[in-house]
Amino acid sequence: MPSVSLVDVASYLPGDPVPTEYFTQFSRSERMAKNVMFRSPTGRHHVGRDETAVDMAERAFDVLRERHGADLAAEIDIIITHTQLPDNPVLGAAPELARRLGARPSQVLDVHNSGCAAFVHMMAMARMMMATSDAKTALIVAAQNCAGPVFTQPDIRKLAQAPVPGDGCGIGLLRKDDSAPILDIECRTYPEFAGDMDFTTNGTRKYWEPGEGQGCVSFSESKITKVFARGNRLVPEVALAVCDRIGVKSRDIDTFVTNQPNRLFLRNWHDALELPADRHPDTFDRCGNLFAAGIPVTLDVENQAGRLRNGSVVLLSAFAHAGDFAGAAAVRWGAAR
Repeated sequence: MPSVSLVDVASYLPGDPVPTEYFTQFSRSERMAKNVMFRSPTGRHHVGRDETAVDMAERAFDVLRERHGADLAAEIDIIITHTQLPDNPVLGAAPELARRLGARPSQVLDVHNSGCAAFVHMMAMARMMMATSDAKTALIVAAQNCAGPVFTQPDIRKLAQAPVPGDGCGIGLLRKDDSAPILDIECRTYPEFAGDMDFTTNGTRKYWEPGEGQGCVSFSESKITKVFARGNRLVPEVALAVCDRIGVKSRDIDTFVTNQPNRLFLRNWHDALELPADRHPDTFDRCGNLFAAGIPVTLDVENQAGRLRNGSVVLLSAFAHAGDFAGAAAVRWGAAR
């Protein structure tokens, strides 16, 4: 298989930071707010009502274009996108993004099933597509845009989980070369857990039907306990599988970047890999739970701060939804700043 590199990342955060006080004025359950799954970050960003996932991706791409040249869009052969809340459920984001950028990719693909692990999943797909075709450059996009539209609804903003999500977009540029090679990727599907997350309007109405009720992801307390146990196990499992195959002990990984549902997951995951907290950066307190965008946004923040040393091993790992998917990837870092 020819080498494929994650040569750069960029990100975009919408609007001004939203303080936790916005939610506490509406909170109705102190007991649930103390649950470890829902302890809120200090801040988060919310996408504007008329700001789309493609708008966010376009702004993140502007940063890449500044670094890699005005003709970057013309080089892109593949665009793969993941949008937490599709603005157009029929078309998806990738075709419109290609049009906006002035790109003429041979392949566009929208991915919906891999949730918080979508950045790793898209790396795997782009790598496979590039290895088996003439494609030389791919753009992967993770847009989280449901915090503002969904979690500020009048009935939903009262819930304990409402302050946790934030909006943002992270993108990655991949090339068929060995400048920052992807060393290994592990993706696993667990269909037995796929039914443990619901999207409900808290009534009989389907989300596309007119009527009362506000749509939101729903967990029972018993399911929350199960998801917590799965998440603790799945992220280290796939991360350690990658470490084993590339011949690096987990405690020797230079930087470990994961999705960021809450602080306790973050602590448990770096403990499981025997890593100190300073080698497991996150943007949770600044951005909240960014779902699929958490990995690329954190990577971009660390890269721009100069904390990712070229030649170092960066390990990415995440799990999705209630545990139906998990993925990990290792990269020999070499991205531009």
